[in-house]
Amino acid sequence: MIEELCRKYNDLTVKDIAKLTSVAENLSIIADCTGADIFIDCITRDPDEAVVVAQAKPNSRDSLYAGSVVGEMAYRSKEPAVLRTLEVGMPTTDMWAVTQENKNVRQNVSPIKNDEGRVIGVLIAEKDVTDHVKTRNNLSVLSRTTEQLMEALMTSRAGAPSLPYHDSDGIVMFNETGVSTYVNPVAEAIFRKLGYLDKLEGIHFSNMVLDQVLYQDILEKRQLSHNEVKVGSLVLNIKYAVMQNRDFNVSGVVMLIRDETDVKAQEKELILKSVAIREIHHRVKNNLQTIASLLRLQSRRVDDASAKTAFSESISRVLSIAATHEILAQNGVDDVDLLTMLQRIKSSIVDYSMVGGKEVQVFTQGDTFMCNSDTATSIALVANEVIQNSLKHAFKGRDKGRIYVEIGKASSYGSIVITDDGVGFDVSQVREGALGTRIVNIIVKDKLHGTLTTESGEGGTKVFFDFPLDEATSEVPTEYPVLPQTD
Repeated sequence: MIEELCRKYNDLTVKDIAKLTSVAENLSIIADCTGADIFIDCITRDPDEAVVVAQAKPNSRDSLYAGSVVGEMAYRSKEPAVLRTLEVGMPTTDMWAVTQENKNVRQNVSPIKNDEGRVIGVLIAEKDVTDHVKTRNNLSVLSRTTEQLMEALMTSRAGAPSLPYHDSDGIVMFNETGVSTYVNPVAEAIFRKLGYLDKLEGIHFSNMVLDQVLYQDILEKRQLSHNEVKVGSLVLNIKYAVMQNRDFNVSGVVMLIRDETDVKAQEKELILKSVAIREIHHRVKNNLQTIASLLRLQSRRVDDASAKTAFSESISRVLSIAATHEILAQNGVDDVDLLTMLQRIKSSIVDYSMVGGKEVQVFTQGDTFMCNSDTATSIALVANEVIQNSLKHAFKGRDKGRIYVEIGKASSYGSIVITDDGVGFDVSQVREGALGTRIVNIIVKDKLHGTLTTESGEGGTKVFFDFPLDEATSEVPTEYPVLPQTD
């Protein structure tokens, strides 16, 4: 099939076609080892098209393809990575593409060159685009392993010397009787760390296996197996795949070994740091709630109504900050879901605000998105002040009322809209010296770098403020602007 397609679509030589055929013999093992759909595409006489000449589906998971696409075309508009690598001769990693069956995938493309160094085709691995994080990790594994695995398989057939050192997976090849015939430098370095002193080629599988897997079991299952083992001080990720010849008879087994010792150590360190961060946020939350309790106790000793109101406002401000730290203590990361945070603030405001026995309902709704703790705390303070102001002034002479808090997210800005159905007020008559007003204006302008708009009338009041998302999702130091001194 490869020869027939090459004769039809390009002018590759007999030697070039033989090279592609040799690579194609190993597609199944590469597909199993990487868990990806694997293809070989070749150049055509049209610079914007390539032709699929070989295909292999992984046995380790369901293929993304319902049928075969061998003989179909890959167009630049749908598979730019394929044409790019064919033209420049360099690998292309993790690029979006649309398949011949109109599915979105991400591709990892490696060049296939002839003995003169000219690109005659490309090796393509495709992963589902819907789980992008997992896709990126799998393609990363592929980019470290596929080219060397392919070269190792071909080199072993040709009886050429070992490959030069690469910072990639260790590769050990065993023949049908279980004797090692090829060990790449990475695998050799791993086994030397484990105390192996003898020459590694010629050692039986039973003396090199690290995870109690039996050679006969691998041959009988004929599918990719995967294990993670701890050997001495090393943490190793080990995969096995069966090799087949042109007649689909078993010709041996490939062992892939990845040293994940440093990765696991870093993961452990991150977990410990995450636990410590969560504990810090938990203690900060507890301390803030203790402060709120002390303020509440103190307020009970005060008879003056205005003083009680001031205490209530201060308690609400402290609890709004505590709500942010409560979420951070649960997540263990420096990201806060704004909708969840505002729902917590709503609960604390309704519980602790002085609403004079009025039946006021507070509703939160809108988009869900994450922002850093610094931005979240600023938003919490602003939302708290605006809601408190509505509770105090919007429903004079009324027994009931509603306040709506809505979160919006655009491409580059986030927004918070707080509305009430109260009596409204004259915006031009707002007292600029009020502490709550100054808190809101300063935080929105200097901390959130956003804009604040207030509209009010007989139907109620609407307060709108926004903030750029690039700053809301980046790490910035937690430092609040100093409020000017009151007279």
